[in-house]
Amino acid sequence: MSTTASAKNGTWRNWGGTVASRPAREVTPASVDELAAAVRRAGEDGLTVKAVGSGHSFTSIAATDGVLIRPQLLTGIRNIDRDALTVTVEAGTPLKRLNMALAREGLSLTNMGDIMEQTVSGAISTGTHGTGRESASIAAQIRGLELVTADGSVLTCSEKENPEIFAVARIGLGALGVVTAITFAVEPVFLLTAREEPMTFDEVTGRFDELWAENEHFEFYWFPHTASTNTKRNNRSAGPEQPVGKVAGWFEDEFVSNGLWQVANMVGRAAPATIPTIAQISTRAWSTRTYTDIPYKVYTSPRRVRFVEMEYAVPRAALVDTLRELKAMVDRSDFRVSYPVEVRTAPADDIALSTASGRDSAYIAVHMFKGTPYQAYFTAAERILTAHEGRPHWGKVHTRDAEYFAGVYPRFGEFTALRDRLDPDRRFQNDYLRRVLGQ
Repeated sequence: MSTTASAKNGTWRNWGGTVASRPAREVTPASVDELAAAVRRAGEDGLTVKAVGSGHSFTSIAATDGVLIRPQLLTGIRNIDRDALTVTVEAGTPLKRLNMALAREGLSLTNMGDIMEQTVSGAISTGTHGTGRESASIAAQIRGLELVTADGSVLTCSEKENPEIFAVARIGLGALGVVTAITFAVEPVFLLTAREEPMTFDEVTGRFDELWAENEHFEFYWFPHTASTNTKRNNRSAGPEQPVGKVAGWFEDEFVSNGLWQVANMVGRAAPATIPTIAQISTRAWSTRTYTDIPYKVYTSPRRVRFVEMEYAVPRAALVDTLRELKAMVDRSDFRVSYPVEVRTAPADDIALSTASGRDSAYIAVHMFKGTPYQAYFTAAERILTAHEGRPHWGKVHTRDAEYFAGVYPRFGEFTALRDRLDPDRRFQNDYLRRVLGQ
């Protein structure tokens, strides 16, 4: 099964199956010069431009009826600076390839999300993040950016070069230009010890502040229709390496988490009344396990079962109240939710449209199995999340617009002003950006 978006009969579709668009033409540039030429030609033809990575966004952020740029030939590491501890990587490089290449060089990103199928440019452009007390988003690890702007020129920015652009463009939503290369801060590869442990919903919410403070990376999953969660704590370790055994890893991460999970969700989709029972059985399959490995093998997991997702960042201090409201809503509703709710955290950062911009944040992600009706559940959840000034993930399902974002992002105007400067003719416009950024 492909983990990227697909294109058939000239129609582009995203991974989750929630978006389809038919571009006027597709371009697969083999160099930055070719990409710049494609942007200039689009301007001459009066067409808009969107770059698309692996299609892992559930929103129509990459959809276009203009020129679709596929960056899969713009891949690989351009440069490693061991003195500055940075790596410059081409925009179309999948995170998986970057992580493996860095490991071979004895290096690692500090933090990452829980999947690594996305391209680096797609991941940063939508604000992809992991969980962390001191570090979370991938974009917060950026030290430099190169992008092709609307007139086809190549612009570079960092804290020293075009710093006012750098402050905003690290999470650019594809609205400021086409990212062609990214310079990340890296560090010598290290070991993480992960401890996965079941815990009741009441215990994890009652002890949340303590669990957050005691662990470098803390997250948990709550299964609707149960009082059970599975917690995961990742902390740096002196070693030795004790990876999950090959047989145990295959059984737990592939057979149970993907194979049996697919079957359980198909049963639940066909017979929704069975979902609470399936959820109870699923939580009983959780057991405590501890393992130690290099970062990307601890942070990330294979996700082969397709789903639809909505995720909001709320102020970290509001997490427990928000989550309890969400649970109460599900408990009193007729919804049948087969997928767990995922909870992670991030420290405040200084990126204008980062979901953690200017405030310590907690993330609540709700999911539904692909092909099941999700709108009513997501609408009810969104009502709770927005009541706590939630900020939706740019690449996941939401219904918010520019007026809402101007209220929850203090630096929203800073972003739209830079967009007016870099893309006055809206070369990179699409329906999604029209909604979330305004005209």
